[in-house]
Amino acid sequence: MIALSDEALSVLGRSYGLRVAVESWLGDELLADDVPVNAASEETDRSLRVPERVTLTVPRYDRGVSWSPVTDDHPLAANGQRLRVQLGVELAAGQVEWFQRGWFVVQETSTDGDSVSVTAVGLLALVEEARLVSPYQPSGTLVSTLQGLVEPALNLVIEAGLNDRAVPGGINYDEDRLQAVRELLDAWGADAAVTEDGYLSVFPAVPSLTPVLSLTDGAGGTVIQATGASTREKSYNVVVARGTAADGGQVQGVAYDYSGAKAYGGPFNPLPVPYYYESPLLTTVEQANAAAQTVLARLRRTTSREFQVSCVPHPGLQAGDTVAVTAVGHTGLPCVVEALTLPYTAGGGAQTLTVRSLT
Repeated sequence: MIALSDEALSVLGRSYGLRVAVESWLGDELLADDVPVNAASEETDRSLRVPERVTLTVPRYDRGVSWSPVTDDHPLAANGQRLRVQLGVELAAGQVEWFQRGWFVVQETSTDGDSVSVTAVGLLALVEEARLVSPYQPSGTLVSTLQGLVEPALNLVIEAGLNDRAVPGGINYDEDRLQAVRELLDAWGADAAVTEDGYLSVFPAVPSLTPVLSLTDGAGGTVIQATGASTREKSYNVVVARGTAADGGQVQGVAYDYSGAKAYGGPFNPLPVPYYYESPLLTTVEQANAAAQTVLARLRRTTSREFQVSCVPHPGLQAGDTVAVTAVGHTGLPCVVEALTLPYTAGGGAQTLTVRSLT
């Protein structure tokens, strides 16, 4: 969650004023320091390759300026222009606490009558669209390989708890740059997300069970409902991770899911239902076992209990945050935020969240 002061946090549980400020940058050049915004919202979904999407409605003319992109270097043109979004929480005595929500690259802008519609997406879009022109054959370490795949579009921040190691020879990545990143993260036991400051943060793929926010049905004003959906599709209780040792032999690691409704050996299926993961980055059994646990945790998360939450907008909440859900049958259940919508402007309605159980 984005850090806010205690004073700002104290007003978020009730009706409060939220402000938005948008800047436009092209490289190191500030094109506009105050893009006028009539309406704006953010949608984030961790199941997508590029999770974040922001939509803005801007007046066509404001303060003598045309906000319809008629030139390549216009602030709202889609030629590399990036939008820096800041939100402000109105405090007592007319004070406003400002903080940065994120950086987004303009994807599309269109004009209809007196309004301009802008769609901007998260910075991972730069990696998504940048296919590899020729095969990429790394020869350094996991960190240097990751740098070669994402920089200079995104600068890396490697958090503590991840140990760098050498990349085995003979690896060859073709075309899909972002898929190569995802494969490397799985083999490393890592996850990654773009921070509000525009960096790609890489961290151990172990979700925290300590909630940053409590969502309570009833007195807290939060409405929580179970979706009522359930499926066997893409449900696995075993992950088999395979790689190649230095001598050319196969190494294999296995992770079993022994808990939950689809646990191995339970009524879901008395036989193993495996998911197979292969990566040349795995050269030891220890590495393969760690990768199997990482992939299993991700697969469990995508099929675990789901809740839909409607609440007063919390502008600091981010996808990947752990929250505590208290509803019928559940007290303080740790869940991870998988998707969210956040209105930036008045009249945008409530915030909606999709959260999934971590236990």
